[in-house]
Amino acid sequence: MNKTAQAGQEDATEARHSGDPRADVATALHQLSTLVQGIYLRVSERHDLTPVQARLLCVLLDGPRGMAELAQVFGVEKAALTGLMNRAERRGLAQRSAVPGDRRALQVTLTDAGHEAAIAFHAEVSVELDRLVAPLAPDVRERFGDTMAEIIEECRGSGGCAGHR
Repeated sequence: MNKTAQAGQEDATEARHSGDPRADVATALHQLSTLVQGIYLRVSERHDLTPVQARLLCVLLDGPRGMAELAQVFGVEKAALTGLMNRAERRGLAQRSAVPGDRRALQVTLTDAGHEAAIAFHAEVSVELDRLVAPLAPDVRERFGDTMAEIIEECRGSGGCAGHR
């Protein structure tokens, strides 16, 4: 565990023992993250995908992406992304091609089979996630959505949330 994560964990432990409401929020976010990851895992398995393959397909639904951009999106080195792409190509889900005007760059696109798989996965995971928030009253669900969007935007605007307090 790095020092920042360890300090955050120590802060959360201290907050939990002091009655600090931040601990309740942190615990709830962690539990919600676990629920969402579980849904993502179950749905990806039903579609014969790994969670990372499912994520790749969903990212590519927005259109072709460069290998360097994908490596950044996934937070991995290009070599690790190459392994993921090799597996996706073997399964006929995605393909790499040269970027016009840049012989060294490669872009990744979905194949027809990959597009169909991405649409099917995305539709099913969306239904499952909707079920997760279905018990919330409409106004609470809207406020929850707005709050999540605000958190996401803040993290994107600050260049990421690592160490962000």
